Amino acid sequence: MSVTPVQERKQRERAQRERLIVAAARELAERQGWEAVTTRRLAERIGYSQPVLYGHFRGKREIIGAVALEGAAELAATVRAAGAGTAGAGSAGGPRERAGAVARAYLGFAAGNPALYDALFHLDAGLAFAREDTPGPLKDAFTALLDSLGEAAGDGTHPALFTEVFWAALHGLATLARAGRLPPGDTARRTQLLVERLTAI
Repeated sequence: MSVTPVQERKQRERAQRERLIVAAARELAERQGWEAVTTRRLAERIGYSQPVLYGHFRGKREIIGAVALEGAAELAATVRAAGAGTAGAGSAGGPRERAGAVARAYLGFAAGNPALYDALFHLDAGLAFAREDTPGPLKDAFTALLDSLGEAAGDGTHPALFTEVFWAALHGLATLARAGRLPPGDTARRTQLLVERLTAI
């Protein structure tokens, strides 16, 4: 059954409203924190009624989930760009150098997008991780890490397992730094130490 022009227009308008809601939620969260994001404030900000907003998302949890999926896609792109930036540079583009570039890019992403990072990893977004029903953008973000880091695992270490441990270490550094639990002046040295100790190349 073909879609009529009217149906196509309605689908475009619906998608546009959803993008508007997600963008407004993300902007408000980055400025004032997720506690400031309410359906009432979002409805006011985008110029639609709360019932219209509920027609797209059942509540704040689903909005956080939509922001998290958007963030996962951006994180994947950031990681891939960092990994690709070291390719083709001879010895300067080896697995350890690639791991270092990815580590710096990941930590920069977490620091530069705190509300987005919270939506991805710290808040209940109703998303499944590490399961068959994990949404595609989350799987792709891990694949981007695996593609960039797997070669640094060395012989005898499963690349996916290495990537999980490396990612966990990066997440710990990002979370502790954000909470003010680590001295900010040592970020570069800390990242270098992580890369040197975990990579087996």
